[in-house]
Amino acid sequence: MLKGKVAVVTGAAMGIGQATTELLLQKGAKVALLDVNETAGNSAKEALDEEHGAESTLFLQCNVESDKDVKDAFRATVETFGGIDIVCNNAGILNEDNWEKALSTNLAGVIRVGFVALEHMNKLTGGRGGVIVNTASLAGLMPAPVFPVYSATKHGVVGFTRSMAAASVVLGYGIRFNALCPAIVQTNLLTTMEAQMGQFSTLYHLVEMTVRSGVLNASEVAEGALELLTDETKNGEALILKHDEKKYMTFPSP
Repeated sequence: MLKGKVAVVTGAAMGIGQATTELLLQKGAKVALLDVNETAGNSAKEALDEEHGAESTLFLQCNVESDKDVKDAFRATVETFGGIDIVCNNAGILNEDNWEKALSTNLAGVIRVGFVALEHMNKLTGGRGGVIVNTASLAGLMPAPVFPVYSATKHGVVGFTRSMAAASVVLGYGIRFNALCPAIVQTNLLTTMEAQMGQFSTLYHLVEMTVRSGVLNASEVAEGALELLTDETKNGEALILKHDEKKYMTFPSP
């Protein structure tokens, strides 16, 4: 399905990013794993190499808050694999106390990676075109009183994604942009959530209520990403994933 394609995945060492990387490799893509955690990234690559071969992956330590890191990582990916067709913009954090860092990682990081990806993928400047999937959240489509800053960043990701999708159509980039909007996922973010909620931790019982009703696993989210990557009719979409439901968001007409 994706044989011969080259993908870049941010936040690739754990959770949704790791599950997405594994699925892309299973479908025949080559993947550059970007993550700020060097130890976890090297371990992830080592495990993947046993199954898929060392030539199919590349690990690059990368902080999405850094212009240099992102530009260097994309340049190294092109030098190694010859181009880029897919970007899964997945790196993100929850930190309601240090809200500037949350904004810098979750929103500015997505924009930074998106613009650097555009430099390499844009058909107007010699790229092959392709598709970018940005990991947002269900909290990017509705109020989330338990983590307002996280929600704000994810609303921003959805807005950026839909706007870039429209720009690509008008300007002829040849790149599709879509947003993935999962509900709560069983990842490290969930296990550390209460501590990262800051002044809103008194509302953690609301998270517990949601968790009791069911949570997604990372592989289910990866399958949603794959749908957005491979369905060429999807551009500017926000795919909602819950443990018992999958649907596309219906936005009001302009």
